[in-house]
Amino acid sequence: MRNLILTAMLLSIASIVIPIETAHAAGDAESGKLKAYTCAGCHGIPGYSNVYPTYKVPKIGGQNYAYLVAALQSYITGEREHPTMTLQAQALSDKDIEDISAYLASIGGQ
Repeated sequence: MRNLILTAMLLSIASIVIPIETAHAAGDAESGKLKAYTCAGCHGIPGYSNVYPTYKVPKIGGQNYAYLVAALQSYITGEREHPTMTLQAQALSDKDIEDISAYLASIGGQ
């Protein structure tokens, strides 16, 4: 009986969490493709490093959607520090961030 109750509770929680996660990951990848054009200038060049500050630019194609959203928001809040990324992120709306993240997550490890 105890296992049945625990299973029912887990299913209830899952039915609440799963739709929220799906809705959250609903950025428009097609729109994000246009908005991510600027990102390719640095992140689309294999082995690229910024001149100042010297920083190896990571590839972001295929990265996890939630990670990309959190990273961009962290530049806005100052939790992450990089002058160029801070300015780029501050110019984005929440919808832009969701769309760009959806596109980048959809393209694989490009």
